[in-house]
Amino acid sequence: MARLAELGREIIGGLLQVVYPGICVACSQPHAEGESSFCIPCRKALTTDPFPACPCCGSTIGPYVPADDGCTACQQYSFQFDCVVRLGPYDGLLRDVILRMKQISGELLAETVGGLWAEHAESQLRALEAHIVVPVSLHWWRQWTRGYNQSEALAFMIAKRLGLGCRSGWLRRRRNTPRQVQQTATFRRENVRNAFYARPRAELKGKTVLLVDDVLTTGSTANDAARALRSAGAASVAVAVLAHSHGR
Repeated sequence: MARLAELGREIIGGLLQVVYPGICVACSQPHAEGESSFCIPCRKALTTDPFPACPCCGSTIGPYVPADDGCTACQQYSFQFDCVVRLGPYDGLLRDVILRMKQISGELLAETVGGLWAEHAESQLRALEAHIVVPVSLHWWRQWTRGYNQSEALAFMIAKRLGLGCRSGWLRRRRNTPRQVQQTATFRRENVRNAFYARPRAELKGKTVLLVDDVLTTGSTANDAARALRSAGAASVAVAVLAHSHGR
């Protein structure tokens, strides 16, 4: 089934290149970069992080701020994950693309962005020495209404680039939590407390997991997902997100 799904993605991607050759998937403008899905300005905007980031939580920090043990935004918290890597801040074109990915029609865009992310950050992602890639899961109802899970699409492309397995069924969400958008940090933490669990037969013991999501704000969702993975035997959890957003 996994191979059939991958073949279907490749066929759809190929057809789009035939029907819309040289069209940037980010700005929808024609360009002359051959088979690339992005024009040069959009590729640069999506892959350029203009700020240093805290390795512990992914927050934007100043250029001379020491953050080996966390920044001012996260030092007071104890996370279940070990580190966070990001593509950039939740702003500008990256923000616009992520919002489009959350639409019913966003699956192909998510995979295309995931491929760009995996290519650009390949060395950084490989340095995490993960054994498997696991996307942050959606509740089944939300995934059914949206049609797909954008984090799963991103994780699939990263796993493909790294030559790792993508285990989308190993992490599950036990309840349909209210949306985190525009909520306080305290609400976010309580909202997702014990919301995730690992599938009983997930082979996690002793493994380093690369947990993939689209946006990280306070880290509450990633933290509870990492808790579930560790409870099932994972030795460590590294988080990879497209963007970090400032929380309240």
